[in-house]
Amino acid sequence: MIAAIVFLPLLGFLFAGLGHRAFGDTAAKAVTTGLLVLAALLSWIVFARQAGAQGAYVLELADWIASGTLRIRWALRVDMLVAVMLVVVTTVSALVHLYSWGYMAEDRSQPRFFAYLSLFTFAMLMLVTADNLVQLFFGWEGVGLASYLLIGFWYEKPAAWSAAIKAFIVNRVGDFGFMLGLFALFVVFGTFEIGPILGGIAEAKGTTFAFLGRQVDALETIAILLFIGACGKSAQVPLHTWLPDAMEGPTPVSALIHAATMVTAGVFLVCRMSPLYEAAPLARDVVTYVGALTALFAATVATAQHDIKRVIAYSTCSQLGFMFFAAGVGAYGAAMFHLFTHAFFKALLFLGAGSVIHAMHHEQDMRFYGGLRRHLPVTFATMVIGTLAITGFFYTAGYYSKDGVLFAAFARGREPALVAFAVGLFASFLTAFYSWRLVFLTFFGQPRWAGSAHLAHTSGDHGHPAHGHPAESTAGHHPHESPPAMLAPLILLSVGALLAGLAFAERFIGGHHPFWGPSLVHDRTFYEALHHVPALVYHAPSIVMALGLLVALRQYVLKPGAAERFARTFPTLHRFLSRKWYFDELYEALLVAPARRLGRAFWQGGDQGVIDRLGPDGISGLVARGSLVARRFQSGYLYAYALVMLVGLAALMTWAIFRGGGA
Repeated sequence: MIAAIVFLPLLGFLFAGLGHRAFGDTAAKAVTTGLLVLAALLSWIVFARQAGAQGAYVLELADWIASGTLRIRWALRVDMLVAVMLVVVTTVSALVHLYSWGYMAEDRSQPRFFAYLSLFTFAMLMLVTADNLVQLFFGWEGVGLASYLLIGFWYEKPAAWSAAIKAFIVNRVGDFGFMLGLFALFVVFGTFEIGPILGGIAEAKGTTFAFLGRQVDALETIAILLFIGACGKSAQVPLHTWLPDAMEGPTPVSALIHAATMVTAGVFLVCRMSPLYEAAPLARDVVTYVGALTALFAATVATAQHDIKRVIAYSTCSQLGFMFFAAGVGAYGAAMFHLFTHAFFKALLFLGAGSVIHAMHHEQDMRFYGGLRRHLPVTFATMVIGTLAITGFFYTAGYYSKDGVLFAAFARGREPALVAFAVGLFASFLTAFYSWRLVFLTFFGQPRWAGSAHLAHTSGDHGHPAHGHPAESTAGHHPHESPPAMLAPLILLSVGALLAGLAFAERFIGGHHPFWGPSLVHDRTFYEALHHVPALVYHAPSIVMALGLLVALRQYVLKPGAAERFARTFPTLHRFLSRKWYFDELYEALLVAPARRLGRAFWQGGDQGVIDRLGPDGISGLVARGSLVARRFQSGYLYAYALVMLVGLAALMTWAIFRGGGA
């Protein structure tokens, strides 16, 4: 069954990529979607069977690499951690495939799009089911390749292929750290297999090796190197800059990347290697602080964005920070629980945003929305459900998972954990604010889109003029609800966003249920303490959630001009947030511009000035100049040829005389 789950998307990729010419576009879409639905159903069966199981099941497929003492095999590993990821990946991917029937209906390259979606899913499944870290790295790089193809799917747009290249390059930085971690693991443990590595952690404590000219603790160094790789894939500071630009891809791609595949890979890796991080307290503190910083950074930036997809993208970045600092404080079950629930409401929010964009004829600026709840009632209802879930409204999925992360940070009691708790509370307030800001700007107020009875060239949100005119793409266009193929996934995801927390909280983060088994470190005593925090701590997430809602309501519904006045009162703060803490400008000054100057110096000074000048260009120039001289003697006159012959004969006789005289 596990082999079928993993390879069904690959079969869909091959059919859509190769068979669509013979069977047509509709057949390609039907086969890829059908295979993903089947894989999702099988994943839920595996999930149900694996609950409470002791140990991992390993299915060996084939030998892969044999070199000296190194033996690597293709094998699929299934335990509770993998079963959770199978459900997340295949369920969201199946719904994204179905949604894409409506969203991509007018695109001319639908088979290619569905093939890439299936390839993306296959790579992620290879990653999570890997029994060794080399196979995991194969899936790791596979999702990087697929994300590059999907982000740059509309490659005719310069912004699309530029964003794809940026994502690819930034992830190479993280992957370099990941590879160093893999090499170090082999040096210490002599194997890449996950089971023996995790089983040998206790014996490897205290081991050191030389790194960057000094002796370092092996486990701490390996854990930090692996986390650098996780930062790249999961868009943690400072390797986060690719994620917002990835919005240049089609919206279904954004939903798949943010909810179920690429960005969850880093969280999965840390939880997969949880025994290693338990033996590396310094690395755990690094994970905690980086996660808390990312949660704060992304939440603040999201408050000043106008693009509906970018707001949700920074929301993803922030929520991933929550997952990482949960893992950093040792609450790996809480981190995975938030990953699980986040998949439902984040996919819901992205696909809901896609429904809005589809209705608004691909306009993404919220300053040109307004009053859409009457035109898009189903989309409005589902996006409100997603917003309730992400903000942690009572008894929704986020209420159990996000609050569980905060309680875990407080219950751990150490300084990094308490810092993460405080930062997480403030980030929760900002999450509520920017999430409801999105809802109010999109669905409430007066219509600001072309064709409405109201002016579309009013001052934009936060005091910035909205370019003086509505987007040309909405001219004469009236919003309309999306087709059933797009609405059905929204309704199904709404059920998950509402009920996933209530249904699985006790299993994922309960202190008594043996849900995780040995798949990750699960301290029952710690999780029991998580459920007995002080009353003020218990109610704090709900309080800040309500405050964020009230502030957004005041700024964008009750007093619509308040946001503009705030931006005028604090222009430096607003500019700092809208420019995303100046990370892009900083990287441009410190890395991109020097690299560009260095490349230009090598190109103009080295390649053209030295190699080409003395090499091909120099030789060809010499031949050309010599030809000009020789051409003068090819005049066709007899006396010219006689002169050349006499000069040659004189030179030959002179050489013979001097040679004979020397002899």
